[in-house]
Amino acid sequence: MKKLTIRLTALTVLFTLFLGFQSCEQQEKQETKEVEKEVLVESHKPEYFSLRPEVEKAYGYSHAVKIGNSIKISGAVSMDDQGNPTAVDDIEQQMKNCYADLEKILKHYGCTFDDVVVENIFTPNMPLLLEKSAYRTEIYKNHFPTGTWVGVKELALPEFMVEIEIEAHKSE
Repeated sequence: MKKLTIRLTALTVLFTLFLGFQSCEQQEKQETKEVEKEVLVESHKPEYFSLRPEVEKAYGYSHAVKIGNSIKISGAVSMDDQGNPTAVDDIEQQMKNCYADLEKILKHYGCTFDDVVVENIFTPNMPLLLEKSAYRTEIYKNHFPTGTWVGVKELALPEFMVEIEIEAHKSE
């Protein structure tokens, strides 16, 4: 009888310890989920950037939005700080101006063109773009991003010959 009592007491203690560990483990898992949830919510808060605030306000867009490690950058066109077209009738210079603006935005977020994962180019003159597209090798020295080139009827202003939008992924 004494052996039975000792065994029952030992089993009761082991069972109680087991339940205690289970309870602690469940509480730890719950706390971990809550912390992960807080981190996810925090990292997905959009951060907006304006390159030309007055122009962007007038046309109703933000030039870039960073969410987590992803940065989405609106189409860049060849314009001055007042929104006037520049390099009219010179698609190669317009491309250079677009990439210069895109580089400013990438630098704002601590990125380079190596971080670009998507590039979409829009033009009303695809044959001319194809003729001048070799310039892109000066921008993308290590690899080209994914992307699409689209021939369109027109861009926002008739003087614009090319518009380039990109997405970047900022590595930690």
